[in-house]
Amino acid sequence: MSLRLIDLSQEIFQGMSVFPMHQNTFIMTNMTHEENMQATGSKSLGFSARNLLISEHGGTHCDGVWEYKPSGQTIDKMPIDYFWGSAICIDLSHISPTKYIEPKDLEEALKNSGQTIYQGDIVLLYTGHYDRYFNTDKWQTTYSGLSYASATWLAKQGVVNIGVDAPAIDHPDDLNFSGHLVCGEYDITNTENLCNLDKVVNQRFLFFGLPLKIRDGSGSPIRAVALVEK
Repeated sequence: MSLRLIDLSQEIFQGMSVFPMHQNTFIMTNMTHEENMQATGSKSLGFSARNLLISEHGGTHCDGVWEYKPSGQTIDKMPIDYFWGSAICIDLSHISPTKYIEPKDLEEALKNSGQTIYQGDIVLLYTGHYDRYFNTDKWQTTYSGLSYASATWLAKQGVVNIGVDAPAIDHPDDLNFSGHLVCGEYDITNTENLCNLDKVVNQRFLFFGLPLKIRDGSGSPIRAVALVEK
């Protein structure tokens, strides 16, 4: 079997777009090669490094249940199987940003994909938002999202991780944050700010989006990838 790896992660950089309630990203030089050589006295090799100030929810990331449920598990205590495993991606790119994704939309997209959802699956939602609006003023404001009913529909199928190519699984107008509310009710996670989902849409593949083991973390930036057959 021949396999290839598809990068589903956004770049991390100072000035990157971050969900409004979270810390902006700052990258600072800790020491240059020249400064390090001067400090160590080495004449042949210097080490350089930078410091990162980044939200646990900056860029492509996954959530600890504790973020949206005070009694839920933090990122370091959650089952690792929630962050890697068999996954499918379904096409919802035709849903208008003004509309919520409803159960009938998920059912139709699943049927069109030719795939089946199994207990323990990771399901990625290709909304097309990254393709249309990344690096524009609409990135944080104009995208579709799950209704309470559709998030519940996914959870009842046995999905453990819901991923999306947008800043959130919720609709930006939804102040009840229904997608996250349901994730808390079912003690499951979600992955946000994915990209390149057009390359895995309507396929089954292995997904890897492993969080850093942050003690008591509310979430973690990840390097999300899909392992697919060529």
